[in-house]
Amino acid sequence: MWCALHSTFNTVNNRQVDTSILDEISDKSIISWPEFSREEFKFALSSCNNSSAPGPDNLLWNHLKIIFDDIECLDTFIWMANACINLGYWPSHFKTSTMIVIPKPNKKLYDSPKSFRPIVLFKTMGKLIKKVIGERLQLHTVSNNFIHPSQLLTLVLLLHMLFELVGLKT
Repeated sequence: MWCALHSTFNTVNNRQVDTSILDEISDKSIISWPEFSREEFKFALSSCNNSSAPGPDNLLWNHLKIIFDDIECLDTFIWMANACINLGYWPSHFKTSTMIVIPKPNKKLYDSPKSFRPIVLFKTMGKLIKKVIGERLQLHTVSNNFIHPSQLLTLVLLLHMLFELVGLKT
């Protein structure tokens, strides 16, 4: 994970990073990455806003919700997401994006770049996989006490919704 994050964020600007700070972190046991589940994807998809702008694939969240009602389609997508993790490969298809520029409201003049907000729209299926990965990492972070308890409210609410979705009592 460190190598992936480091190569993505720290080397972009040819910045060197002092990795000796990692020596101060106590060793944690290596855990396996379990296969994704239907429940994870259905939960992540249920929290996606149907009115969000689509990416370059023009695929709306509502489309995916309908497509994934077919278990075979959902299972094929999960197989693909698991393959991305197992191979350590993020397809270039998911990296394709479209940038739109939106004027900020209530500006007197629109003659400066600061008067606009760029929005990058990625392909919907790639966003969904990233969302599930992010939710899993949040759960792992909290369950291993990597963050302060005062930062837990959002995660607690998400877990409560997940438990309701799969029929577990909280």
